[in-house]
Amino acid sequence: MALSFRFLVDQVLHELRKVGGIHASAAVTKDGLLIASDVTSEIDAEAFAAMTATMTGAAETAMSEIKAGSTLRIVVEGKSGKIVSIEAGANAILVVLATPEAPLGLILLKIGEASRKIAKILE
Repeated sequence: MALSFRFLVDQVLHELRKVGGIHASAAVTKDGLLIASDVTSEIDAEAFAAMTATMTGAAETAMSEIKAGSTLRIVVEGKSGKIVSIEAGANAILVVLATPEAPLGLILLKIGEASRKIAKILE
């Protein structure tokens, strides 16, 4: 029996949790629908999906308006966390929530790998 794409995406997200400093992750359609998530009980996964998709869409529009090319990733840093968003195929994004002290280089490396895996699953 073939494994469902949701189960496979869940596995990729679960692996991200092993990266130090990542507290939550989600695969989201570009219009804000939740595909899969690995979040703590304090986070509303549906709201996380919708808000990060909106944030990503706004950044893409801004980049387009100033003719700066396509968006590679979005990093938002706050006092108590970082949100990083990256494309995961033509119609999805991968977003993670990390601690402020989490090493950004390692996070970017790991979410790049994860986004490619998710893109392949969703093809």
